[in-house]
Amino acid sequence: MTVDRHIIWSNYDLDYEDWRDDLEAEYPDLTEGERIALMYEINGDYLDDERMNLDVQLSQPILVIADLGLWHGRRMGYKEIASGRISDCLYSDTDYSTWYVDRLGDLRCDAIHHDGTNHYLYRTYKPGVRQSQIEKLKEKLYFGTATRADITRITRRLGDDIAKVYGFSILRQRQEQAAER
Repeated sequence: MTVDRHIIWSNYDLDYEDWRDDLEAEYPDLTEGERIALMYEINGDYLDDERMNLDVQLSQPILVIADLGLWHGRRMGYKEIASGRISDCLYSDTDYSTWYVDRLGDLRCDAIHHDGTNHYLYRTYKPGVRQSQIEKLKEKLYFGTATRADITRITRRLGDDIAKVYGFSILRQRQEQAAER
């Protein structure tokens, strides 16, 4: 069986039926509406727990590559998380967010808002990458011409660091497999 994604945290599609028995047992005096609100609050607290779990410091900044769903169409963009701390990826100002590690070992987020859905890919720069290479990639991202090969040439996935925290396995990258031969 292949796992397509390892979900870190989500507030999308919470199902009260999954929470009902525990919340009714723990909070019998609350109305159903109050328990539903509490479900969202508790789930929000779980995001803080995940930030603590992923307080992993990297040696380089994190590059966030964005495919933005805006009212006037889709646009590409990027930003850097200068801290280089994986936990700093787990912030969003959208209505619903789901952070996960995909089958390729990339940390991603699908963030739903009133105009559409933003898709974020989080990567960090490989050691020894020159500033000129970083600027060239940013230029390609800005103009929407960057390919997966452009991105993977100078960045690495975050899934390996995350998998160590949670104890799941992900496919090894081709370079690692070739090096072992």
